[in-house]
Amino acid sequence: MKPENQTNILEFLLLGFSQYPEHQPMLFGLFLLMFVVAVFGNLLIILAVSIDSHLHTPMYFFLSNLSFSDIGFISTTIPKMLVNIQTQSKSISYAECITQIYFFMLFGGMDILLLTVMAYDRFVAICHPLHYSVIMNPQLSGLLVLVSWFISFSYSLIQSLLMLRLSFCTNQIIKHFYCEYSRALTIACSDTLINHILLYILICVLGFIPFSGILYSYCKIVSSILRIPSTDGKYKAFSTCGSHLSVVSLFYGTGLGVYLSSDVTSSSGKDVVASVMYTVVTPMLNPFIYSLRNKDIKKALKTLGRILLLK
Repeated sequence: MKPENQTNILEFLLLGFSQYPEHQPMLFGLFLLMFVVAVFGNLLIILAVSIDSHLHTPMYFFLSNLSFSDIGFISTTIPKMLVNIQTQSKSISYAECITQIYFFMLFGGMDILLLTVMAYDRFVAICHPLHYSVIMNPQLSGLLVLVSWFISFSYSLIQSLLMLRLSFCTNQIIKHFYCEYSRALTIACSDTLINHILLYILICVLGFIPFSGILYSYCKIVSSILRIPSTDGKYKAFSTCGSHLSVVSLFYGTGLGVYLSSDVTSSSGKDVVASVMYTVVTPMLNPFIYSLRNKDIKKALKTLGRILLLK
């Protein structure tokens, strides 16, 4: 018998961290703290860049967009998980699951593309410093961000629409703390070949191609820095891209590690814990990485603090 499509009444069960029932109160407090820190920290970056005219440059324009994307990225998964822990429920409706998949892909893809754009910005700044203001003009900077949003919007919409055509029958368990796309495909009782083909294509297009671009940019950057005669000049050049390189390493290191090493059908919670690194920890750490060693951001944050105190 052909299985019926039950999606209009279907609910999924997110196992999440249910294998640690005794730690649920601690997990709730920990994830709530990380969520608040991530949102507050990234919001401060956006406000600091907005109010300080010295930060109205392509590098900080991209950084403010990255902070906005990180807020959306972490807000897609953590609030629902916190609600489920607090209510001792594991359910998520079909509509919520599709919505979560869409926004997770949208902001996750945006993070990848923005990190690539920022690598190109650093490449131009260090390898072609005399032409930087001409190449990275406001028009090109705005266009790069708009194209990044368009690509992320398009591919997440296509994936979500393809998800709508699937039927789900008896198995409603997703072994994750959010509606992870590849895991949702494993519990579908209809043909998912098109979904998997597109998923692998998009992993190459939005995963390995941007990563290759970042590697190429930093190979050129390192090569240019090594040709600088003075030690102070080398240090200054390295410091301008050190924060971005740290964020790229953290994001790609944890993200690729999860997707290349985990088995989506595994019941082990190790890959779920590892996923926390790039879905929660990375958005939380980005503001600290970009502000702790950046004098311009520190100065802008102090100015923002004085403005808020005067109000």
